[in-house]
Amino acid sequence: MKNADKSKLELVVKTLTLVVIIIVLWWLLIAEKDNHVGLKVDDDINPTPEQIQSIRDIGQWEFLSISNEELVDTVRKGVFSDDQLVRIYYGTLRLGIDMSKTKKNWISAHGDTIVVKLPKVGLLDKDFIDETRTKAFYESGRWTARDREALYRKAKRQMMSHALTKENLKTAEQNAEVQMRQMLNAMGYNNITIKWNN
Repeated sequence: MKNADKSKLELVVKTLTLVVIIIVLWWLLIAEKDNHVGLKVDDDINPTPEQIQSIRDIGQWEFLSISNEELVDTVRKGVFSDDQLVRIYYGTLRLGIDMSKTKKNWISAHGDTIVVKLPKVGLLDKDFIDETRTKAFYESGRWTARDREALYRKAKRQMMSHALTKENLKTAEQNAEVQMRQMLNAMGYNNITIKWNN
């Protein structure tokens, strides 16, 4: 092959390569014309069903524990003497919320805010008296199992009236709000509104 032919062949190859590169670049520009890269900030937040269920799965959530001691007595009038039964009862009343009592759509998103509707704070366990610690303080006369059960129920009512005060319920509610906010903050939510069901 002559040098002149060789030079012509190199020129043709270079020209064809240049034409192919131009065509590919032109095609890429046309293809990308309709596509664009942009950044869109979505302020809306939506808790996932898994997150909602994980909160519900907490079950009973205690926010205030009140240890109580009650001295309870009963007197039965007799002809010659009175019978008396005095006992000391100990118990721990736990105030909180039962997450299984949440209503449908209890947690929802509104823009960048999470709205949580919680069930009322109340007594989590009705069997709060520790019967193993119950002490007979004074006993005279004969008393039946029914009499002792009546005294137990009286102690239970007294403990509840002393523990389920407006102040204690409000304290438990405030503790609930603090802990719920902390948990939702840890999940990445910052704007949180907490409401209570009646």
